Amino acid sequence: YQGEDATGEQRGVMIVNAATTHKDKTWLLQHLDQNEVRFQDLSPEKVLIAVQGPKATSILQTLVQEDLTSIKAFGHLEGTVLDKPAFLARTGYTGEDGFEVMVDLDVGIELWRSLINAGVIPCGLGARDTLRLEAAMALYGQDIDDTTTPLEAGLGWLVHLDTKGDFIGRSVLEQQKVAGVQRRIVGLQMQGRNIARHGYQVLSTGVVVGEVTSGTLSPTLGYPIALAYVPTELATVNQQLEVEIRGKAYPAVVVKRPFYRSKIVSVTNTKLLSVMVGWVSLSFKPTYAVLNDIFRMQTGISAES
Repeated sequence: YQGEDATGEQRGVMIVNAATTHKDKTWLLQHLDQNEVRFQDLSPEKVLIAVQGPKATSILQTLVQEDLTSIKAFGHLEGTVLDKPAFLARTGYTGEDGFEVMVDLDVGIELWRSLINAGVIPCGLGARDTLRLEAAMALYGQDIDDTTTPLEAGLGWLVHLDTKGDFIGRSVLEQQKVAGVQRRIVGLQMQGRNIARHGYQVLSTGVVVGEVTSGTLSPTLGYPIALAYVPTELATVNQQLEVEIRGKAYPAVVVKRPFYRSKIVSVTNTKLLSVMVGWVSLSFKPTYAVLNDIFRMQTGISAES
């Protein structure tokens, strides 16, 4: 998110994957103009608690002064939680409606306890990983990495090549836009109960054509699902493929993503997801432009520090 500090300077905060905090910090320091931007790593000072699910709004609202219904999807505001400064965004990584709340560490502990007292049930990273996969959300290090582009990964909606201004990688994406990509990420539904895991090979008529990046047995749908990269000509819905599992090929079919789309329902339970987050603060001089493109039947909440 971005805004202005007390001095009127532009500022921006990037929330990155905790597992890649050092990598992202190193990359930013390599590319930022230190004469124009002041850099600060806030990771040791902040915690992120993600409240996810159909009851997230009503439960969190009891702890927040601002009207949470005024925050639209992907919107955010700087407000208060438990009468302490907080950043609230209507975002998440589960495919469910909900919020991510960023506060100081001591406030995070108090907030976590308040949510527990409100009846929220803690929920771990394994559950969140299943939810994000059912929603076909990419995981960095598995589904996307330094070798993939947004156009290959189905994230072209985040790339605005029709706007002015340059950015790292723009020329490559413009070329891919014109020529087309050689491979694309697809959703796979496995036939039977065999689960395709990360790194398993994808076959077409017995020939290796791609690789699975994420896979699990979907508890919501009741059958195995996976994400994989395959040649563009095979990345069509209903395309019949196979996945090699322990030396044997098992049938799979390309299906639409997401595998599951959340529905608004009324429930009584909430859950807490515990994960980690990295924070990077950038303070800009006034003339420096800021680019900021960057539970099913229960509700989940995620604490990240």
